[in-house]
Amino acid sequence: MTQKPTAGSPETGLTYAQAGVDIDAGNAMVDQIKPLVRSTRRPGADAEIGGFGGLFDLKAAGFKDPILVAANDGVGTKVKIAIETGIHDTVGIDLVAMCVNDLVVQGAEPLFFLDYYATGKLDPAAGAAIVKGIATGCLQAGCALIGGETAEMPGLYAGKDYDLAGFAVGAAERGRLLPAGDLTPGDIVLGLPSSGVHSNGFSLVRRIVERTGLAWTDAAPFDPARQLGEALLTPTRIYVKALLQVLRETTGLKALAHITGGGFPDNIPRVLPDGIGVTLDLATVPVLPVFQWLAREGNVVAEEMLRTFNCGIGMIAVVAADRVAEVEAALRNAGEAPVRLGEVIRTETGEPQVRYMGQLGL
Repeated sequence: MTQKPTAGSPETGLTYAQAGVDIDAGNAMVDQIKPLVRSTRRPGADAEIGGFGGLFDLKAAGFKDPILVAANDGVGTKVKIAIETGIHDTVGIDLVAMCVNDLVVQGAEPLFFLDYYATGKLDPAAGAAIVKGIATGCLQAGCALIGGETAEMPGLYAGKDYDLAGFAVGAAERGRLLPAGDLTPGDIVLGLPSSGVHSNGFSLVRRIVERTGLAWTDAAPFDPARQLGEALLTPTRIYVKALLQVLRETTGLKALAHITGGGFPDNIPRVLPDGIGVTLDLATVPVLPVFQWLAREGNVVAEEMLRTFNCGIGMIAVVAADRVAEVEAALRNAGEAPVRLGEVIRTETGEPQVRYMGQLGL
């Protein structure tokens, strides 16, 4: 009796699905996310996903002589908490935030966004939740989600592991880019509050959580009404709409700095010219309870906290002294709560450009 060949036998040959890649699951996910993508349409972008490239019409967006600005980033090891808790609908907001906040600090309006989602075994429900977060972030930033890529790579990612990368493009009219070239001693440094840890320093966060022995489902010591994993997954704030509104309404905003990896001492100098620094009064920083808990449980000194985390300030603004009241009022009208942190000073070659006074409230 002749045995009937089975799927994957030498007689029938292997299939892509047997190698671990499910094209049908990918197509099912695309069908699930189409309404999410459609919800992010804006002037200049109205095409459906599914083509080989995304389109954007700068003229339809209202630009006359634009300079394009591009940024890309990821979420870092914060995705490990999302994977281990099964909470996937917030890291997409982080992904957008980390890119579009980097655009607006250059005075650019985010126009469109693309994502890259890589995993070992595609879970359409988890993938759709991630894209839901990405769409939410795009709506918060006012940019269109015009495309992306889902890569299923068994053997490279284990189990339910995945990683995310985001790519954003914005534009500013020629001559309106930041930082301005006229930063001078006496300019005022403002801070805009963060929502939590944002998306930096999570390798240290996870090490501290491991040291405490707490589970992600335990009550967060710094926020007992929420589980620890959920609280730490609080998404990064998106400052785009508020800052664009201020840039339209005022003329005093000279520079912006997004406080990401490297914290205060590494990010603020990125927008300062040679010979210019800032002095910050650490006592004015509205340190959030999560940072107090991390510092205490990890025995992390203030200097390390300032270089690793935002400590409660996610965005820095440098403002002309004679325009600071106007800019503060515009920020409040846009829903922000600006904090006066310090001022611009003159520095000599080799001196640190970020100096501190006062004590951080840890």
